[in-house]
Amino acid sequence: MIIIITNDYRDIWEHLYVEAMKEYHPTSVSPFVRAHHVVCALEAENGDIFTGFCIESSSGVMNLCAERVAALNMYMTSNQTVIKRLIAFRDSPPEGINGMPCGACREFMMQLSVKNKDTEIMVDYDKREIIHLEDLLPNWWGWDRIWKAENIGK
Repeated sequence: MIIIITNDYRDIWEHLYVEAMKEYHPTSVSPFVRAHHVVCALEAENGDIFTGFCIESSSGVMNLCAERVAALNMYMTSNQTVIKRLIAFRDSPPEGINGMPCGACREFMMQLSVKNKDTEIMVDYDKREIIHLEDLLPNWWGWDRIWKAENIGK
């Protein structure tokens, strides 16, 4: 679902928080699957807002974090790959490490587009403290592959 930004909010982070919170309603989908206990909203490069929620199975293999679901929603709906801003949390706004994407989500976002190195990730909602994805992936292994791909035809 694409969400259009209106002027009803103080700032984009409040808008992202409100949209993500709409997805928060922990649910047992079946005796093996639970969902909606971690939520995410992201702002795409063009300003559209996309949401996602965590879904986990008892096998562990099919788990998807809220961040990846939101990013997949963005790509499936709009073909966009660049994320400007992202907020993720459980039942309250991020305050420190509890809002940080896991390693799989960090890696997926970087592989989706290397421009995502500049993605702003909410660290502390009340203080409006952010961190950039690049700061969470120092010495990312993929830069060498990007460099080689860009220089092969030159």
